[in-house]
Amino acid sequence: MNKLSNDYLTECKKALDAEQAHSLSTTNNWVHVNRELVHQDWDVLYKKLAKYADEAAVDNVNVQALMKEHYEIACRFYTPSKEAYIGMGIFYKENEDMKKFHNSYHPDMVDYLGDAIVHYADNNL
Repeated sequence: MNKLSNDYLTECKKALDAEQAHSLSTTNNWVHVNRELVHQDWDVLYKKLAKYADEAAVDNVNVQALMKEHYEIACRFYTPSKEAYIGMGIFYKENEDMKKFHNSYHPDMVDYLGDAIVHYADNNL
């Protein structure tokens, strides 16, 4: 994520904000989402991803398979654009509560996940 320009990072944050706001307003605050199941699924996924954080590059085929799952879970809320998906990674890094939550799985999870999101988005979205 550190290789992205500040202008592009700003564009990604704006895309996330706009797309989430639109989705929230058209779905009655994501009433259709089983949030308990989403959190369970992300918990399982993050535990798997944490095992790779010290030993595999983010472009590793197994890591990217997990990122496909991550994106699919995110799509239960709405289908984010490439920029909005990258914006999620930025949000995880910049929001202290999200950073603590993700780093509880691995001390470097936020950075690793952010880079894995960028790689997935660049190659699949």
